[in-house]
Amino acid sequence: MKAFNKQSGFTLVEIAIVLVIVGLLLGGILKGQELINSARVRNMADQNAAVQAAYYGFIDRYRQVPGDWPKAAATTGIGTAIVSPTAATAGNGRIDDGSWDEASGVWEQLSKAGFLTGNYVGGATNEATYRDGTRAPVNAFNGPVILSRLDDYQGTVAERLVYVFGGQVPAKIMRELDVKLDDGQPTTGIIRATATAAGGYGALTQSSATCIDAGNNWDVATDSQDCNAVSLY
Repeated sequence: MKAFNKQSGFTLVEIAIVLVIVGLLLGGILKGQELINSARVRNMADQNAAVQAAYYGFIDRYRQVPGDWPKAAATTGIGTAIVSPTAATAGNGRIDDGSWDEASGVWEQLSKAGFLTGNYVGGATNEATYRDGTRAPVNAFNGPVILSRLDDYQGTVAERLVYVFGGQVPAKIMRELDVKLDDGQPTTGIIRATATAAGGYGALTQSSATCIDAGNNWDVATDSQDCNAVSLY
């Protein structure tokens, strides 16, 4: 008689168990990514709140605007200052649009006065030097942030003091941040997408053209990885 070899294989129960395990692993990965993204959104929101509190706290203590405070007086008040605000605008009560010295001086004076953690040296002369990691804080995606007067943002525009969250942020994250802090729309409210036209700080304040869709919503379908926004102060 011929002997028949018994073929081995997975039973339906075993296959079902494997599928359940794979599903749990995928669910865990997706949930983990969701938690990471939520943490980044909270970090960006908290950073904005901390800067806003530091800015107004500095003014309340010194009766001067950080970054705009003339070098000699700032040195007397908070220690050796590197930043020398633009002569034409020093002491005018504004962090003026396009003045790299004043934009980096904000962080130098806030940190030296103890209102922000970190040690920022100030003295930026252009976009490249501002990006070098010593002049300004960075967001959760390593994009340098700016606090200055500008009009490089979406919607009804007027030059005003704004906090620029910094680029390199995915559209989905930016939308979640907007929902958390405002109305979820990139062209209205206090959180606005930055514009693509050249502004006083060039590429540091510009969003990718694909960050907003045809309906003026954050373009989460395309999900550009280099979006930016401002918080209007």
